[in-house]
Amino acid sequence: MSHDVPLISMIAIAFGLAFIFGYLADRIRLPPLVGYLVAGVIIGPFTPGFVADGALAAQLAEIGVILLMFGVGLHFSPSDLLAVRKIAIPGAVGQIGLATALGVGLAWLWGWSLGAGLVLGLSLSVASTVVLLKALEERDMLNTAEGRVAVGWLIVEDLAMVLALVLLPALAEVLGGHAPGAAGGHGAGSDGPIWLTLALTLGKVAAFSVLAIVLGPRVVPVILTNVARTGSRELFTLSVLAIALGVAYGSAVLFGVSFALGAFFAGVVLNESRFSHKAATDSMPLQDAFAVLFFVSVGMLFDPSILLRDPLAVIAVVALIVIGKSLIAFGIVILLRFPVGMGLAVSASLAQIGEFSFILVGLGMSLGLLPEEGRDLVLAGALLSITLNPAVFAGVAALRKHLQAKRAAGVPPYGWEQFEQLQSSLADARHQAEEREKEHDLQIQALAKTFPVLSLLDAHEQERLMMLFRPKSAVPGERIIRKGDRANAMYFISSGAVEVLMEGQTIRLGAGTMFGEMALLSGQRRNADVAAVDYCQLQVLERRDFNQFTARHPALRTALIDMAAQRRKMNQQDAATDEAVAASESAA
Repeated sequence: MSHDVPLISMIAIAFGLAFIFGYLADRIRLPPLVGYLVAGVIIGPFTPGFVADGALAAQLAEIGVILLMFGVGLHFSPSDLLAVRKIAIPGAVGQIGLATALGVGLAWLWGWSLGAGLVLGLSLSVASTVVLLKALEERDMLNTAEGRVAVGWLIVEDLAMVLALVLLPALAEVLGGHAPGAAGGHGAGSDGPIWLTLALTLGKVAAFSVLAIVLGPRVVPVILTNVARTGSRELFTLSVLAIALGVAYGSAVLFGVSFALGAFFAGVVLNESRFSHKAATDSMPLQDAFAVLFFVSVGMLFDPSILLRDPLAVIAVVALIVIGKSLIAFGIVILLRFPVGMGLAVSASLAQIGEFSFILVGLGMSLGLLPEEGRDLVLAGALLSITLNPAVFAGVAALRKHLQAKRAAGVPPYGWEQFEQLQSSLADARHQAEEREKEHDLQIQALAKTFPVLSLLDAHEQERLMMLFRPKSAVPGERIIRKGDRANAMYFISSGAVEVLMEGQTIRLGAGTMFGEMALLSGQRRNADVAAVDYCQLQVLERRDFNQFTARHPALRTALIDMAAQRRKMNQQDAATDEAVAASESAA
């Protein structure tokens, strides 16, 4: 190679191999994530051939973590979680606690420290949202009660892992590791008591959370609104990524919290704005690309020889993930008095681990809590459990059919009453979501109905125009436009009425009409005064937005020009009529 370009070579080879093995994994009905991990193993230091730069891979992986956590926050739905809270919250908390205890027990048998066992147990207790969603989509279960419960369960797991990412660094020294940034355990740790360290950590997290929740919804929508008005898709995407990375970096520098937590809150804040859907859609390609690099970088850390060096440990880890976690989840569902079928579906959904496990393993190693063997065992467990997950779902489906066939006709299944209540809660949540979507659609329909000229636009462009509007109210007698002023906006009357005073004429305009477009189209100064004669609600389209939007939609601009010409002609005719009447009256 004529130039030393390790970053380009690593990205090119990583994407190329991830594509090949991801495609092959999909062809054999495995999640592409397995292929990405295998691609990482191939370019890692434990296999022959090309070895990618580990330091660069680690930084790219950190960006992948930020964008993954941003996506988790962006898709976090409190209403969905509340609908399944009676089973998802106690179920996830109980399952994390018991699975972590099993992990600690395994680590104790291997002679590891409590900290290593805790990191191992937490890593094995949390399932992959990416793998789960794909598995549910393939089986048309995403919108079923079982699917909604499984997703809600994983939301609670994700939130618990966010808390673990915050607390582990504060507890690292007590658990046998070292403070963040203290390489080899000889750096500057915390000199105070553990309760003080923990209190400071939680205080910083609380301060950041309050700032994000209070300030975020006031600042972020304003930024995105101004960017959306530029009409530039790349600027909007850039603003979303700048918010995600900027908040993540700022939270780490100013508050000492992890990149992951900052990115998660950035996603939550953005999720509450009206731009959440557009932000998710526009940022998805880059999220996917860096997620691939994250999984490849994780695969680079895996030493395949662990499968031969310590096969019993690998089997124990896989058994804990596939069998142990499944039995725990099934038992909790039954204890909560929900049907056996739901317990089986949730068990199969949780019988794998993924992205959060990798994040926890990386943190555990950086804190000196987890040995390299632990990392290899978790990665082996992830690869094998994800590979086995389709077989687990198939086995559960066969068992459910067998149990349904054996159940006596007319006898309600165990947990039927709880299931009916859950169905009712899910139906209410679905109805609320549909109402919000319906309200949004009605706003767009009302816009086209009130202003028929906008029916020239499709629904997507009508929605975009709504984002450009700036609402304005006017009280009776308020002067909205002054004659001689520069044309700076066009006005759409949603309700109320105005009077246009021009050359001795008074023209009344009501809801569904517009004014101010003539001067914008001609480039001349205002030639009339406009005042409100009623309480008015106006939608204002600024001059720059008007020019950019109509430039993209020449048919709309032509229609507005025609309407302006017709109005001008009518005004001239009315003026001529008034003059004729005045002349006849004076002659009489």
